[in-house]
Amino acid sequence: MHISEGILSPPVLVAGAALSLAGLAIGIKSIKEEDVPKAAILSAVFFTASLIHVNIGPSSAHLILSGLIGLIARWAAFPIVFFGLLLQGVLFGFGGLSTLGVNTFTMAAPAALFGFLARRAVNSPNMALASAAGLFCGAVPVLVSGILVAFSLYLSGDAFATVGYVIVAANLPVVVIEGLVAMFLVQFLRKVRPDLLRPTLLVAREAPLA
Repeated sequence: MHISEGILSPPVLVAGAALSLAGLAIGIKSIKEEDVPKAAILSAVFFTASLIHVNIGPSSAHLILSGLIGLIARWAAFPIVFFGLLLQGVLFGFGGLSTLGVNTFTMAAPAALFGFLARRAVNSPNMALASAAGLFCGAVPVLVSGILVAFSLYLSGDAFATVGYVIVAANLPVVVIEGLVAMFLVQFLRKVRPDLLRPTLLVAREAPLA
């Protein structure tokens, strides 16, 4: 879902950079010193999961795991995604530096939003409800990210409108896979590390699920 260099118009690039900077400022402020290792691990998970790309025109389809990141980190999803994308751009040429702001926003904003919306249900004593929330939180952020990528391409010129539709359609299988992965990971974490699904990145001092 990375957008390559030389595709987006300057206004879209500037808007994406501004929105990502705002998210980064809030996200970095939310990470306390003792949370840095957790954030680094999540960034490494994102970096690794999104390394395998299937090219689709000026973008690509790949696993993101953004929903799970949003559940655990909320606003900290912005720096987590940003540094993962930065390393991919520098080391492997995925995406690009000029599109870093747009790529960060399209992946991190849905992660933070839907991670927040699903968190209460994920922590419900009802396992069926928690599993459904995990499925929702894994699938919907990826779908919204695809729509945001398509919208960014549309705003950059009518020539990319068709490509935007293709990107959304091509990512539908990824949406399903991400939803199932997130659902099973939520079930697993509720059993072994329920503290990681608590409302903030700082979770170690909170009581476990009843």
